[in-house]
Amino acid sequence: MNTIINSKLQDFKVQAYHEGAFKTISRNDLHGAWSIFFFYPADFTFVCPTELGDMADQYAEFKKMGVEVYSISTDTHFVHKAWHDASETIKKIKYPMLADPTGMLTRAFGVHIEEEGLAYRGTFLVDPEGKIKIAEIHDNGIGRNANELLRKVQAAQFVASHPGEVCPAKWKPGAQTLKPGLDLVGKI
Repeated sequence: MNTIINSKLQDFKVQAYHEGAFKTISRNDLHGAWSIFFFYPADFTFVCPTELGDMADQYAEFKKMGVEVYSISTDTHFVHKAWHDASETIKKIKYPMLADPTGMLTRAFGVHIEEEGLAYRGTFLVDPEGKIKIAEIHDNGIGRNANELLRKVQAAQFVASHPGEVCPAKWKPGAQTLKPGLDLVGKI
């Protein structure tokens, strides 16, 4: 299995439902910014609204960090709008909901379930240069936590802006980092 860490985001162009309108989103819209791609199986399901609602609750924090969140399923943008209109949880969403009915994005990120035409729960962080820095894929029965993702994004941004430093387990902003070197070998 090949890793996609540090690979460049492929070109794409998809429809989205965002802020009460249908929009086209492409790779060009991400240029120069941090982006989270948050794949989920389908609209009108069970675990999915809990995750998307959790992301909606943390969205302002991601935006303060200069991060745009994109939720993606293989539903159409029309279905995203219908779900938004029907669900109090989904009405909280302020981030773009990308439509991937052809499975182009789900396949590009390696989360497409061919026999079902759905996505696994995949979370990917893309840096301002278009490189994938975080890649996590969960089985569909396992929900994710936006607070933990927020911490990981903070660590990725710290590492990007502090060459030569790395963030240990459970690192949070303001905590001590590590400077890898011979003097640390066997001492941690």
